[in-house]
Order: sequence, then structure tokens, then C-alpha cells
Amino acid sequence: MVDVDVLERNLQRMTSSAQARGLALRPHVKTHKCLEIARRQVDLGAAGLTVATISEAEVFAAAGFEDLFIAYPVWASGRRARRLRALADEVFLRVGVDSVDGAETLGKALAGGRVSVLVEVDSGHHRSGVQPEAAGTVAAAAEQAGLTVDGAFTFPGHAYGPGRPAQAARDEALGLQSAAGALSGAGFPDSVRSGGSTPTAELSDASTLTEIRPGVYSFNDAQQVELGSCSWSDVALTAAATVVSRSGHRVVLDGGSKLLGADQPVWATGAGRLPDYPDARIVALAEHHATVVLSSDSSVPALGQVVRIAPNHVCAAVNLADEIVVIARGEPVDHWVIAARGTNT
Repeated sequence: MVDVDVLERNLQRMTSSAQARGLALRPHVKTHKCLEIARRQVDLGAAGLTVATISEAEVFAAAGFEDLFIAYPVWASGRRARRLRALADEVFLRVGVDSVDGAETLGKALAGGRVSVLVEVDSGHHRSGVQPEAAGTVAAAAEQAGLTVDGAFTFPGHAYGPGRPAQAARDEALGLQSAAGALSGAGFPDSVRSGGSTPTAELSDASTLTEIRPGVYSFNDAQQVELGSCSWSDVALTAAATVVSRSGHRVVLDGGSKLLGADQPVWATGAGRLPDYPDARIVALAEHHATVVLSSDSSVPALGQVVRIAPNHVCAAVNLADEIVVIARGEPVDHWVIAARGTNT
């Protein structure tokens, strides 16, 4: 369920922050996968949407969103190539590339289609992305393959850990500065420098970046609270779960990994959190059970009581549900379909 007042406050706060710093906001919709929320983001001034997969792009394109960035080094072969060509005929489409081979394959697949690319660079997360100084080489291959190069992007995912966001934001800026220099040296005009995650969004260097792509900020989650990116009052999405067993200060809820997702980084204090019981910890998570331990001086919810759980990683939790129950002032007021649920390819 989503508290719509908290959601709208989160959306407005990020929009205002980006606008105040002269940054374009291109929110990542893999968090909410919901057309109603994406419309709110665009209506507030988002420059476009970021998606993770071709199938996410297809859902949002079919709903009328016209400016999409697939922030992923898609390997454009077979059916994926045909789907990308179809998308390029419908919307303004950007795609991530992080290798010469990937750029050449994408160019062949699109055969003159209206697609531009951003070169992905590794700014410290060490997932996908070339070293920033190699951005010019990948860009040259993309241009040779008939693609338009619009700039570079990175994901400072190494911000996900206590005390890490500030350094990750600095790494992001340095990586994009280096990439911009490499692109300029290879003859490409200085254009898009895209970064930003929810933990680093407020710390992004506006003198370097032109665009940020946070996603989780719309809902927030237990990880963001523990990272200091938000407070409990900023968590818009929670799962409702019932106490089905109780023994002393230990209770079991009827919501497990098939409701909340299974993500639990080593630094997290539990497998999710209970916003209304901040000292409680989910100490074990099974498919349909969450075992919660509360402190000895805490009140313990009664059998049959419904409590709210904030997932550790809200993006994974949303992808497990069919719809969102919209709450306003404590009462259900609407249901929103999670239109892009399961769009994982």
C-alpha cells in the first residue's frame, strides 16, 4: 500500500531539488513500474523516464510516454533487435552501451533507426561500464555503427552502504568529468552527463552532471532510512501484514520473501523494518513468514493485529505484486495496477 500524500511529497521534493540545481530529472521507473506515478513525475517536469529493460520500455511507450532511456548495455540480437527497432519508431529512445562490440551489434540491429546512445562508464560500482578514459573509443565505434552519441552515464551504486554516499557522489563526478574529456578528445560535443541514485541524488555535483536518474525516492524503503537518505515519515510504500504467532517479544507475521523480496545487504539491520516499531528487527524471513524480535521495553503487537512492513529494497518488492492500494489519510482511495510487473527482459 502507498500513502499518496507521502508519495507526492517525495516526488515534489526531488523535482524541486533537481530544478534548483539546474539538473534534468529522469526518474527510474523500475522502482514503481506504475503508469499513474510516472504520469505524476512527467507532469511535475521530468525530462523523460529511465527504464531497465526493453520490456519496461514497451509498457511505458504503449502508455504514451515518448522519451525513454534504457540504462542498460542491451545486447541487441535476435528478437531484442526487432523490439528495439519497433520502439525506435514510436518514441525518442536512448540506449546504454559499454563496449565496442555492443555498439557495433546495436548499430547493425537498428539499421539506421532513430536511436541515440549514452556510453556507460564505471565510476566505482564495478558492475557494467567501461573505464571513463575509454568512453571515446566506445563512442567512436557507436558513431561508426550509425548511432548518435549523446554523452555518458554512470550508476554510483557503491553508495549503498553506511557512510558511502558522499564518496560515491564524488566518484560519480570524477568519472563523468573524465568521460566528458575522453568524448571531447574523440571529437564528440560535450552533452549529457547522467548519473544519480537515490542515496547520491542530493549530493550530485551540478557543475559536472546534467541529469540525475534516481528511482527509489518515490517510495523510499528500509535501506534508504538506514543509509540516512530519508526518515520513516518519507517511506510511502509499506506492506500490510498480520501477526499470526506470538511468544514473548517475538512475533511472526504473514508476510515473507514472496511479499517483501529477499534482499538483505550485509550492513542492513534486518530483512525489512516496521516503521511503527522502530526498535523491532525482522530476524528471519521465509517465503511466507517474517519473524520479528522487539526490545524488552517495547509494546508487542497482538495476535491478529495488522502492522506495516517497509521492505529493504522496494524495487524488488513492487515487482512481486499485482497492484498498489492507494491510501489517503489512512483510508483506501484507489488501486493502481503495477503495469510493468515482470518486465525483466
